[in-house]
Amino acid sequence: MTNVVFIHGLWVSHTSWQPWIERFGQEGYSATAPRWPGEAETTAATRDNPRAQAGFGIQQITDHFAATLEQFDTPPVAVGHSFGGLIAQKLLAQNKVAAAVAIDPAQIKGVLPLPLAQLRSAFPILGNPLNHGRAKGLTRAQWRYGFGNTLTEAESNALWEQWAIPSPGKPLFEAATANFAPNSPAKVDTANAGRGPLLITGGTEDHTVPFVSARATYQLYAKSLAVTEFHEFSGKGHSLTVDHGWPEVADVALSWLKAQNL
Repeated sequence: MTNVVFIHGLWVSHTSWQPWIERFGQEGYSATAPRWPGEAETTAATRDNPRAQAGFGIQQITDHFAATLEQFDTPPVAVGHSFGGLIAQKLLAQNKVAAAVAIDPAQIKGVLPLPLAQLRSAFPILGNPLNHGRAKGLTRAQWRYGFGNTLTEAESNALWEQWAIPSPGKPLFEAATANFAPNSPAKVDTANAGRGPLLITGGTEDHTVPFVSARATYQLYAKSLAVTEFHEFSGKGHSLTVDHGWPEVADVALSWLKAQNL
């Protein structure tokens, strides 16, 4: 049985993966969705104590998940969304997972496009330098722009109520300055030819990780001899892993993993 580890991104609870865990379980996978460092067991408890997540950066979060992977006898598959997709790529490049699916991943070092929509989505955090050391959440309106822009207001608000949590601001600052920092924690060894297969996806209507950014991430792997593929989700925004259309996204990941004999 292949093990799968789901890694969420900023502002979404680890519990949002539960439907995916059940769907993957139906297909014979053993799946789990570990918490980020400082994240509580429930959405409500995480909201009540945002300080517990404050100050954690990309490398600390990656190390946290790397330690979690040690429980498995063989390397599992990593499926990550947004910053979870960035972390999944780092773990894959370090040969700590057998394969990775990076769903609309946060930009790694070397990604150059910076669309206006992405700047607007990140501004609630990046607009205040003090947020570097804080954990902040999004308001309903900010969530609607960054995640739920392809949804009805009612569905976007419902998802915010169910899954939205505060998250550390540090990873966002690190990703934003990655191209100016030689040893940025957002750096990934994209040339590793010995790693497992990688699937990167991009949603054409995503505001938080615009399609051009996801595509640029994929293009950074052009010189790698390892399997790297890209999938376009037409009409989907950043909420694609949690909104009503999540089964389509999950099935793309499942089909791809089976095609890799995983």
